[in-house]
Amino acid sequence: MRKPTRSVAEIFSGDVDSFTAVGGEHSNDLRLSEIHFKSGARNRWHTHTTDQILMCTEGDGLIVLIPKDTRHWHGAKPGKNMTHWSILGPAETRIAD
Repeated sequence: MRKPTRSVAEIFSGDVDSFTAVGGEHSNDLRLSEIHFKSGARNRWHTHTTDQILMCTEGDGLIVLIPKDTRHWHGAKPGKNMTHWSILGPAETRIAD
């Protein structure tokens, strides 16, 4: 299993580590990623062109279904870390600040 690496993607604000467990070479139809947000880190407001499922595995959160084209963000509260799995079909992600 690959280890998480620091993400420098422009969608993230703060300290975020991530890794893709499924996608790319394993599947063209689905991507499963683990994202770890350190205290106060988060996504910028964004949308996806397909539905997304988020399942929190550490910190405050829950399982949610975000319908395609819904403007949203996710991340950690100040003073707390949060980790979630993201399940996403083939999609374009657009920053929507």
